[in-house]
Amino acid sequence: MRRQVKLNNDELHQPEVVSLFALVGMSITGLMAIIGLFNNKIALAAALFFASFIYFIGYISYKKFNNIVLSSAIVLYSLYLLMFYLVYTGGVEHTGPLWIFIVAPVSLFVHGLKRGLADIALFITLISFIMFIPTDSIAHANYSTEFKLRLIYSFLTVTFLSALYEYSRGKSYQRIVELSKKYQQLAHFDPLTQLSNRRDALAILKQEQARILRNDEPLFIVLCDVDHFKKINDQYGHNGGDAVLIELAQIFAKNIREQDCVARWGGEEFLFILPQTSAINAKVIAEKVREKIDQQVIIYQGNKIKVTVSMGIAQLNAKQNIDEVINRADNYLYQAKSAGRNQIFP
Repeated sequence: MRRQVKLNNDELHQPEVVSLFALVGMSITGLMAIIGLFNNKIALAAALFFASFIYFIGYISYKKFNNIVLSSAIVLYSLYLLMFYLVYTGGVEHTGPLWIFIVAPVSLFVHGLKRGLADIALFITLISFIMFIPTDSIAHANYSTEFKLRLIYSFLTVTFLSALYEYSRGKSYQRIVELSKKYQQLAHFDPLTQLSNRRDALAILKQEQARILRNDEPLFIVLCDVDHFKKINDQYGHNGGDAVLIELAQIFAKNIREQDCVARWGGEEFLFILPQTSAINAKVIAEKVREKIDQQVIIYQGNKIKVTVSMGIAQLNAKQNIDEVINRADNYLYQAKSAGRNQIFP
């Protein structure tokens, strides 16, 4: 049982930004619609009021129903439709097309680099079709060829810069995630054995103790120590000792249950956390691990190293002090060593 640590990432912030964009879009289009009414632009005002209402739906779909997928789709594609309308009609004095520059950064933010670029490619294709289709075929706002080409070139430039930023941001975010995982690994896991470290084991014990208080389920800990480990270090060096610890960690991990945890407690000591376990089952698990190690021969640089372990078992209750329980297990471990090692006590 390895405690999973959740990371804060861009996915946690995107919903809030999309929600904010929907709120801002609703406010701006609503205000522009009111201005359109005062300027007697009835059709434009109606379109803007409708867009404002759609943005409101997008805002509510996240705030009330927590549906970020629907909210994002509503915000983005309603933006596209509004841009199509502004390009088709020209907006106020043919300035409508100037609003299309907000499409690129919004698309890339909502859908990421690859899908965002695909959406933008489809968008600019449709925009070009609307602008370049002959007015005698379909009536629409008439723009000069120079304006249309400059608009497309400028939009593609903004798209390129937005994509470059999104690519750089994605790489930076990926690097931050990797560093965060690395620091979490260092904070919670032993770098040599890849088992939980002492800090992580204590945190797990506190969590399990809280669960004992709720469910009244038994929990046992097993403190395990490698017998005569100093002799191994003296004979094979510290690298040999490290090789033994790594091998033992793999044996421990393979011979415990999914809900159990084994941590490197310090030096050659290991701590087993066995939740939802009776005294008999805790002894069975410990004995299984002890026998497995007793039968194992560790090979290091052609040398066969025989290793045994001693163990002390203690139960953790809901209201007990964790340090006291660990000390009790340590006392049992000492008795196992005093009785000849390679055994479990009590």
